[in-house]
Amino acid sequence: MIGRLTGTLAAVQPPLLLVDVQGVGYEVLAPMTTIFELPALGQSVQLHTHLAVSETAQQLYGFIRDGDRKLFRTLIKVSGVGPKMALAILSGLDGTALARCVSEDNVAALVKVPGVGKKTAERLIVELRDKLTPDFGDANDIPLMAAAAEPKVDHTGEAESALAALGYKPSEASKMVARASKEQPGADSAALIRLALKGMAPA
Repeated sequence: MIGRLTGTLAAVQPPLLLVDVQGVGYEVLAPMTTIFELPALGQSVQLHTHLAVSETAQQLYGFIRDGDRKLFRTLIKVSGVGPKMALAILSGLDGTALARCVSEDNVAALVKVPGVGKKTAERLIVELRDKLTPDFGDANDIPLMAAAAEPKVDHTGEAESALAALGYKPSEASKMVARASKEQPGADSAALIRLALKGMAPA
C-alpha cells in the first residue's frame, strides 16, 4: 500500500499529476481542491495517497491534506460511489460545502456533480449525515496553482479538458468555462476551473 508520496511535481494535467520520486514517475489523480494548492512545477510536493485496486487497474489518488483523503475514503464507502465519482464530488465541493449539503438535505447541489443522480444524492445525505461535521475545513482562500511559464497556452481548452476528465459533458464544460471567462477575462486554466466549479457549488 502506498500511503504517501514525497517528490518533485513534474507535470500537471488536471486531474492527473506526475510526481517524480527519485527518478520514478508516479501518476496520481487529484481533486481540484488539491490541484489549486499545488506548488509550482519543479518544486517539492507531498501527497497523502490512496491506492484503488480494481479488476482492470490500479490507480493512485492524491491529496494535499490527510483530511481530504479521509473524506475521499468515506465517500467511496457509500453504495454506488466509486473513486471517480468521489474525485468529482471533492473537485466541486470542499469538506465544508459537502457537510452543509448533507446537513441541509441539499439534493439539488449534489446532483450538479457529474454522475450523481437524485437517488445517489439522497443516499449520500443519508449515509454521510452522522459522519460529516461542519468543521471539515474551509477552502475559501485556496491559492491558485502556479502557471507554467509556457507561451500561447490554451487556458480555455485546458480548463474544458479538465472538467471533461472529471465527468462533465463537453458541451456543459464549454459553457462553464465560457461563464468563468466572462467573470474573469484573461484568467489562466487553474483560475477558470476554480471559477467554473465555484459556479456549481451551493450558494
